[in-house]
Amino acid sequence: MEMMPGVDGFTRKNLQNATRFYRFYSTYANQKQFVSISQDEGDTQNRKQFVSKLEQTPDEAIFRIPWGHHIVILGKCANNQEKALFYVHKTLENQWSRAMLLNMMGDKDGNGGLYEAQGKALTNFSETLPKPDTDLARDILKDPYNLQFLRLYENYQEQDLQLALEQNIVQFLLELGNGFAFVGRQKVFTVDGDEFKADLLFYHLKLRRYVVVELKVVKFQPEFISKLNFYCSCVNHQLKDPQDGDTIGLLICKEKNDVVARWTLEGNQQQPIGISTYRISDLLPSDQQISDRIHQLEQELERLRKLQKRAKKDE
Repeated sequence: MEMMPGVDGFTRKNLQNATRFYRFYSTYANQKQFVSISQDEGDTQNRKQFVSKLEQTPDEAIFRIPWGHHIVILGKCANNQEKALFYVHKTLENQWSRAMLLNMMGDKDGNGGLYEAQGKALTNFSETLPKPDTDLARDILKDPYNLQFLRLYENYQEQDLQLALEQNIVQFLLELGNGFAFVGRQKVFTVDGDEFKADLLFYHLKLRRYVVVELKVVKFQPEFISKLNFYCSCVNHQLKDPQDGDTIGLLICKEKNDVVARWTLEGNQQQPIGISTYRISDLLPSDQQISDRIHQLEQELERLRKLQKRAKKDE
């Protein structure tokens, strides 16, 4: 720009994005009333007032994440400022890269991401946890969990899901959220000579509690909670230190009936329990399906060969 020598980055697209950013957040700073952007000298004063108001709010965090992250957030949050600020703060809290931010924001329209999922798991935390921990514990759970990073065959079993998560534990920890530390898979508990194995065990650093995760590749059934309660008791008796809180149980099912799950939790105040679901859309075909497809291709090739031979004879 001629008036600002040595300063670059003022492409048409960048200027449009900067204007969009200004208008988007100025509605927040001015209690949802747009601040007009003029071409005269008054515009500078408007901009100073806008920045000043934002810096007086808890959401000055918008000035602390990279510009590229803002482009992603503005593109996927439409006019939802609460949603945008949620992702701004989560980016700062977890130090997300732009690629991670995109992944956490769901589909191309920004739906089905962390904003929609966090805190949506059904829980009995209000009845089983002390007040200071209730909200934090609820916020560490989500529904559904996005396990799209897994490569599983159709008709997979629970042990296949467990092993795949262990092999992709870094991605799973990112999906679980900030504060989770992996302890182990198929954790063995010996109780009076009998052995039992919990699917996955984590420790949450902020809550200072163990979290037992049970995986089910079927629809939720009320009897699943009894087993999860038992595993929580095992951890409380055999692993947790005096400074640790009671163990949280998390049941992740393929699907659930919300009414059935809620009624199950209503009668359960033994352990803090959450019930959620997971989603995996891209499944690899089974060996039988691959074999059937190969057979179909071979038949199609044979049909084409016969057609070619017939065409040559007709010539």
